[in-house]
Amino acid sequence: MRFLRSDFPRVARLACLGLFAASSLVMAQEIAPLSAADKAEAREIFKQLIEINTTDTPKGSVTAGNEAMEKRFLDAGFPREDVKLLGPDKNKLNLIIRYRAPGTSDAKPVLFLCHMDVVEALRSDWHTDPFEFVEKDGYYYGRGTQDMKDSDAGLVATFLRLHREGYKPKRDLILALTADEEGGKFNGPIWLLKEHRDLVDAAYVINPDSGGVELDHGRAVVADVEATEKVYADYQVTATNPGGHSSRPRPDNAIYELTTAINKLAAYSFPFELNDVTRTYFQNLEKQESGQTSADIRAILASPPDMEAAKRLSAEPSFNSNFRTTCVATRLAAGHANNALAQSAQANVNCRIFPGHSPEEIRQQLVQLFGDSKLTVKYVSDAGTVVADVAPERKAIVPVAPMPEVMEPLTRITQAIWPGVPVTPVMENGASDSIYFAQAGYATYGYSAIALERDDDRAHGQDERLPVDSYWKSLQFLYAFAKAVGDR
Repeated sequence: MRFLRSDFPRVARLACLGLFAASSLVMAQEIAPLSAADKAEAREIFKQLIEINTTDTPKGSVTAGNEAMEKRFLDAGFPREDVKLLGPDKNKLNLIIRYRAPGTSDAKPVLFLCHMDVVEALRSDWHTDPFEFVEKDGYYYGRGTQDMKDSDAGLVATFLRLHREGYKPKRDLILALTADEEGGKFNGPIWLLKEHRDLVDAAYVINPDSGGVELDHGRAVVADVEATEKVYADYQVTATNPGGHSSRPRPDNAIYELTTAINKLAAYSFPFELNDVTRTYFQNLEKQESGQTSADIRAILASPPDMEAAKRLSAEPSFNSNFRTTCVATRLAAGHANNALAQSAQANVNCRIFPGHSPEEIRQQLVQLFGDSKLTVKYVSDAGTVVADVAPERKAIVPVAPMPEVMEPLTRITQAIWPGVPVTPVMENGASDSIYFAQAGYATYGYSAIALERDDDRAHGQDERLPVDSYWKSLQFLYAFAKAVGDR
């Protein structure tokens, strides 16, 4: 997704946000249609990827998915030296494809960054097999249809189509399909930047793991481009107890103490906040909304903001996540026998921290909120391998001015597909691999060109699905956009 280097002054950042806001003035262009053959190939690639389990589990293998894509590129005639399958673990091999410009180019490449791994999904939780590609009622179902095998497949299909058509870019285009964005010990971007930076070194990075088009009952409301993101943090909350026989309950109980703390968290909202990015997002969104929603957005943008309006808007999860740090319990474990008092009860609390706050600051706030000295609140590293008493002090990276060579074609092509939709910066409420490239000094943009209803975000959830039409439109965007940046 999203981070840009933070060494620009605030005035430049604000000026850059104006570029997004004014982007609706850019003239649209004609978009090349997809042929029946293009669609058939893109659908088959999507199906193949969904049906390869790439979870971080004994049954999953990122390598299997990337080997399947490697074969497609080699069979299409890509040179062996431009198709690299490599990584620190046999099940976590990353695939790097370089689409070369003819001759020698002075322009640095453009990197498209995509993760190949997906979150685990249980067959018992779904109405379909999560690792079977199912088309039903205008949707594609399967784990990864939203996050993010749709864009993986779309970019593989785009690179293959460009090659088939003999397209000759003025600069190299790179596609990286990487491991362990969703978790695990072998994060691909971290390893590639450390061990093989030459393979991914670029003028800038496009990460389709964030951004996209928001739909309201089929109407395109706004196109989001990630300009900053929250900080991801997990905390291990633990209650301990001597335990004993269940026939002799004691006044202190590890399970009750833990659930009391979790109930406090459920009832708590972190303070309302706006920053440059989220303010610009809501300023643009207000023009597209109507009725109470539009009035409430104007009210929260006032000085001081109207907290009753913020409360009403917060009922929509996507708005709420833009207003504040969020923390939620995601896992529970307690006890060791049905007839024994629990000696330990533990919860994982997952937080997405608003820019400007650190994981340690939020850990301290959780300690204060729970108000129980018998509980411990410890920080869990991203890979889950380290549990520490103190959390990092790192904070989100501040966005800087977007590059016209990126934003002009992105806006123009978006508005050709979704006429009149404003293109606006957003704060990514999740987390992605963009952070590693941003920290390494690369301008990074999060944009997928995937259109989804606001209330149908099923990434990581049950019955994950993607509208069929959204997939075709994203392919039209990716093809036009890849050519636009490749021609510069």
